[in-house]
Formats: sequence, C-alpha cells, structure tokens
Amino acid sequence: MRNPLQDQLLKAGLVKKSKVAQVVREQAKQRSGKALPAADAPERVDAQRLQAEHAERDRALAAERNAQARAAELRAQVRQIVETQRIAPAGDAPYSFEDGGAIRRIHVDLAQRAALAKGALAIVRHDDGYALLPRAAADKVAARDPAAIALDHAATPGKDAAEEDPWYARFPVPDDLVW
Repeated sequence: MRNPLQDQLLKAGLVKKSKVAQVVREQAKQRSGKALPAADAPERVDAQRLQAEHAERDRALAAERNAQARAAELRAQVRQIVETQRIAPAGDAPYSFEDGGAIRRIHVDLAQRAALAKGALAIVRHDDGYALLPRAAADKVAARDPAAIALDHAATPGKDAAEEDPWYARFPVPDDLVW
C-alpha cells in the first residue's frame, strides 16, 4: 500500500516503481517487527551510552552507600563493645592523659592507675566522655576504629629518655610522679 506522496513521485518520474515497492516492503517489515537490524542508528548508540553511564553512576552510588552503612555498623559495634565491657572509674585520684592536644582527666583508683600504666587497661572515647576498657576489649575496638582509642600504653611502647636525647638521660623521672 502506497501513500499519496509515493504516487505523486512515481507519476512525476522522480522514482522508479521497483524502488517504491522495495520501500513499501521495508515499511511493512518494520511494522510487523521482522525487519533486519539496520546499522546502529546514532540515537541507539547514544541511548546505549547513556544507559551505560547511568548504570556506572548507580554502581558508584551503591558502593558509597555500602561504605557508609559499613562505617555505621562498625561505629555501632564499637559502641556496643564499650557499653558492655567498660569498667567504671572508681576513686578520687585524677589520671591525666593527652587527647587531641589537650590534657584530659579521668578519676581512677590506685589499682586502675597501675593497670593503665602497665597497659592492662585502655582509655577510649565514648559519647562526650571517656571509658576504661580491659585489654581484650580495647584490642577489639582498635580493630574496628583505631581513632576511638584515646590512651593505650600497650599499643604505644614508651621511649625512655636515652632514646630521645642522651642529655635527658641524666635526669630520671621518678616513679611516683603524678601530673
């Protein structure tokens, strides 16, 4: 079935009858869906490229969301470990330590002070304050979030004065020094 424009072009002699018949057959095939795939049209290539870019962007967003979810999960695990394993600071003696360039204090008794000095206890950041944790729990927290550890004498081996500067080796620090 030809359209009026094809008839007019045929009467004017601008196209041949065989060419019009071929175009009609191709149009019929396209309508029935049996047409051979033509060379990729530029629109199809653009659509495929846009689809690939969209899929890549979706993958990147999904990876970012997964990383954020993993970080939130680790923070929740650290919070749970601290809340279940914390040791209540007991005593009136302040124990001073450095955290973030500032001197902080937590009140402990003599046994806790000795355990902190040996590395059997560690101090971790918890909410707006600090908590004491035993060595095993502190290792679990450090594996999940190393930044949560405020003080851990077992993880940071102390240098003695002779290693830093031989001149200071002449002035030993007394064992009972409290600052």
